[in-house]
Amino acid sequence: MIDFSIPPELEATRERVAAFMEQHVYPNEGKMVEDEGLPVDLERDLQREVKAQGLWAPNLPLEWGGMGIGFIGQALVNEIIGRSVIAPRIFGSAAPDAGNAELLLIAATPAQKDRYLRPLAAGEVRSCFAMTEPEVAGSDPTGLRTTAVRDGDEWVIDGHKWFISGAIGSAFAIVMAVTDTAADSHSRASMILVPTETPGFNIIRAVPVMGSGGVGGHCEIRFENCRVPVSNLLGEIGQGFKLAQARLGPGRIQHCMRWVGAAERSLEMMCRYALKRQSFGEPLSKKQTIQNWIADSTAEINAFRLMTLNAAWKLDRGEDARIEISVIKFFGARVLNDVIDRAIQVHGALGYSKDTPLEMFYRDARAARIYDGPDEVHRQVVAHRVLQTFKHEF
Repeated sequence: MIDFSIPPELEATRERVAAFMEQHVYPNEGKMVEDEGLPVDLERDLQREVKAQGLWAPNLPLEWGGMGIGFIGQALVNEIIGRSVIAPRIFGSAAPDAGNAELLLIAATPAQKDRYLRPLAAGEVRSCFAMTEPEVAGSDPTGLRTTAVRDGDEWVIDGHKWFISGAIGSAFAIVMAVTDTAADSHSRASMILVPTETPGFNIIRAVPVMGSGGVGGHCEIRFENCRVPVSNLLGEIGQGFKLAQARLGPGRIQHCMRWVGAAERSLEMMCRYALKRQSFGEPLSKKQTIQNWIADSTAEINAFRLMTLNAAWKLDRGEDARIEISVIKFFGARVLNDVIDRAIQVHGALGYSKDTPLEMFYRDARAARIYDGPDEVHRQVVAHRVLQTFKHEF
């Protein structure tokens, strides 16, 4: 028998997170400044309260100050956190810090964990992940041009990165750089830890973006004779591509469940407004088109949620979930965009205004089809892997 029930302890955790959202998060949404986030003191106060309630960092194990609830637990909690743009930072699960912490857990040396992971896990510092480059397709990290050349006891990094989220104010970057130009395409690159105060780590600008921005911007960076100790290598030489996959897979599940939350809140707003808004002598909820939108949105969100939980379940069991993760990435991005779009349409001019969170959801949702791999690449991955299962027949 397939059991879709949520374990009582996880349900209790979800209820606590939902209560915190109602009491502390939604009332403070209006205090967020785009591209800056909440006022620093307010955010710190809210983070302290989250920690006091044992709700900090659902993605981290207990020994690192997190909730230790596994991938399904993370998915179920992030669905609630995703209902507000400001919540991920308040709960210590915001990108790119969450993904970087998970990467340090699996690849960092004890000394690296003490220096980089410990303050990051505690929310004392921020970090960034420097992989994407303007000269090559971000969907194909095997073509990266940034290099790290060994010179005695140092790595010398030279290259050009952009759309590096959170770089301004970060304490360190995890940099993907080519360390062996002669190696095969998946073994050319490595990851290196670079403190941002290192000479040669140069932030050129915060690239203006369509969405609500975020703390630290989405930055263009140049590495110019940037020297760090050889001991700053994360993992082993040539493991960059492998580590990137290990980081991005679980990260996509967290993103997707946050999208479920944003879509669900948009649907709720659509239903409430359709019931109270009068048009041509009756509520909008009486119109068949509106009813179709509500029905379609309900079905799509439910399918998206179950698909994402299935991917999380496979990861918790140690199984290969690459197909499932790619499926939820492109399917979920479409659901997110469609549901928010319908909610805005039902609200009319009000939905287009900044008096509701819908317009911000909408701008942020467009990026979901691009970051962590564009839809087209994930579709290609799924088709390729599915076709592989039939090749033995020919």
